[in-house]
Amino acid sequence: MTGQHRAAVLGSPIAHSLSPVLHRAAYAALGLDGWRYDRFEVDEVALPGFVGELDPAQWAGLSLTMPLKRAILPLLDEITPTAASVEAVNTVVFTADGRRRGDNTDIPGMVAALRERGVTSVPSAAVLGAGATASSALAALAQICRGEVTAYVRGPARAAEMRQWGERLGVSVRTADWADAAKALGEPLVVNTTPAGAADPLAGAVPDAPGALFDVLYDPWPTALAAAWTARSGAVVGGLDLLVHQAVLQVEQHTGRTPAPLAAMRAAGEAALAAH
Repeated sequence: MTGQHRAAVLGSPIAHSLSPVLHRAAYAALGLDGWRYDRFEVDEVALPGFVGELDPAQWAGLSLTMPLKRAILPLLDEITPTAASVEAVNTVVFTADGRRRGDNTDIPGMVAALRERGVTSVPSAAVLGAGATASSALAALAQICRGEVTAYVRGPARAAEMRQWGERLGVSVRTADWADAAKALGEPLVVNTTPAGAADPLAGAVPDAPGALFDVLYDPWPTALAAAWTARSGAVVGGLDLLVHQAVLQVEQHTGRTPAPLAAMRAAGEAALAAH
């Protein structure tokens, strides 16, 4: 990968992204002095032009956040089976022969973050919310959940979408109305994919001996739900855990160096959040 020393995260909005902090910490720990990692405000309309102007001789790859994870698909030469399974790409690698390969590190990142907290297999699970993150959560649960996943969503359209994702990913998905979301908290594993504040009203319904909570948010942290969960001694996996684990895989793909420095990346992320 000689000569490829640039990478960046693209999205809109992007100013809040911790990706530059994590990737730069990795480069420093790996001694990659000539590497740069930036952030660029890019929406779906601007994406084709932006990507088309990148010189693959200089660029190693990209990280993609919302709303670009599906918009990037027509611009790629190939995508991995993992990315194809959820029709979402968060990682682009520019190969030595100039091709653009898309991958999804959110899914293995979720599995790795759960494994780090001792969650490797559960008999059933619940997902709060629908959308791109929820479909990635279902793909991760396909690897660790032995039984049914209940998705708590608003409206029949989102319910139908989650059942379709379940069929596609090989997960038995039952849907329930968001008004009953407190019932989710008794499951061995709860994955919260909702926007900031949406699950706060559930904090008072956390059971006395909860299972594991995976809350994909990292700012603000802890969420009301995560704080209540911790107060009852339940295992909590946070959004920073996910962000770090998916970024580790991105760094390894972009730089060709393994293993990426997980501890240094997490420490940099924690410091950035504490200072903010």
